[in-house]
Amino acid sequence: MEEKVFEIRWHGRGGQGAKTAALLFGDAALSTGKYIQAFPEYGPERMGAPVQSFNRISSQPIRDHSNIENPDVVVVLDVTLVGQVDVTKGLDPEKGVLIVNTPLEAEEIKEKLGYKGRVCTVDASRIAVETIGKDIPNTPMIGALTRVTGILNIDELIEDTKKKLEKKFRNRPEIVEGNIKAIKRAYDEVKGV
Repeated sequence: MEEKVFEIRWHGRGGQGAKTAALLFGDAALSTGKYIQAFPEYGPERMGAPVQSFNRISSQPIRDHSNIENPDVVVVLDVTLVGQVDVTKGLDPEKGVLIVNTPLEAEEIKEKLGYKGRVCTVDASRIAVETIGKDIPNTPMIGALTRVTGILNIDELIEDTKKKLEKKFRNRPEIVEGNIKAIKRAYDEVKGV
């Protein structure tokens, strides 16, 4: 019997780092020996426009290269997309989980969406501003996703992400440290786990 492939859909706006989050999360999973796919949905993206990215993670080779129709988890980087985009499309209310960047409680999001499944919330924007200095919620949401799903070990995620960020921001150690702090804080602060 083939093992189930774990699927994630990321919703954000252009410039918030949905594509980068999917790539960082996928790379961290890859570094632990898992098979991964991390890809964005391309279209007429521009700064502020709704965008999507995706991950597939498995301990076996992944043969499916189609769109993700029924994700196990949906991560929403921008709460203003709730009600504007069908963020729960294909998400099984019995088994799936919705993780939203918002200062609101999970019950408020559930009511707004009319969604009966599991919802987790974290104020990733506040965490990003306090640790990175900008409202770019992607790395905090990686921390929240790791806590909610348990699919990756937080220490392995942080180690791999730190290496990737150190390459990208060679002369900006404050950016690397801020992002690592953001991941840890969101991991600790996500509600509904």
